[in-house]
Amino acid sequence: MTRTSSRRVLVAAAAFALVSTAAAANPFMLFAPVMAPPPAAATTDGVISRHEGSAEPAARFRRQIVDYRTGEPAGTVIVDTPNTYLYYVLGNGRAVRYGIGVGRDGFRWSGTQSVTRKAEWPDWTPPSEMVRRQPYLPRFVAGGPNNPLGARALYLGDTIYRIHGTNAPETIGTRVSSGCIRMINADVIDLYGRVNVGTRVIVLPSRDRHVETARDARG
Repeated sequence: MTRTSSRRVLVAAAAFALVSTAAAANPFMLFAPVMAPPPAAATTDGVISRHEGSAEPAARFRRQIVDYRTGEPAGTVIVDTPNTYLYYVLGNGRAVRYGIGVGRDGFRWSGTQSVTRKAEWPDWTPPSEMVRRQPYLPRFVAGGPNNPLGARALYLGDTIYRIHGTNAPETIGTRVSSGCIRMINADVIDLYGRVNVGTRVIVLPSRDRHVETARDARG
């Protein structure tokens, strides 16, 4: 037997001795179930999602400065529902464009609201309407990385709708929410720093499409 083989035998024997000793102290150890990984995070729609960073939105949804023609003043937020973009108007024909997720069929809405509250790492209490539709949802989720509202939330008027972060970045560019506007956490943090309570938010109906062209990918 070679020296290497002898070492392998000794290591195996030592490992067997440790397992045997532990099993003698706890005979059920050898039959213990394999622990499953922790559950994935839930979204505000009851969809089970992977944690942030598990998937990235398409390149076209990356935050960038674009040429954007609008009569709205600087500081206005415009939600382009059909194209799943959100614009923060900078003025002088420019805007910061973000990719978003919007309401699924039957839950999209339009109109003008204002930001009435801002929150960092907000808690989530599902509205009663959502609980009636999805009774399996948790009744409360504390703020943090697993919270479906993500890193920031902007509350709109006296509605149940918010612009908020998400722990499901793969849903950016899709129509899956219950009416809220979702953004990746890095983007909602950026937007949060730009807007104030009272900021005007315009949510466009599906038939309205504003025209813009990319100018600058730095955002």
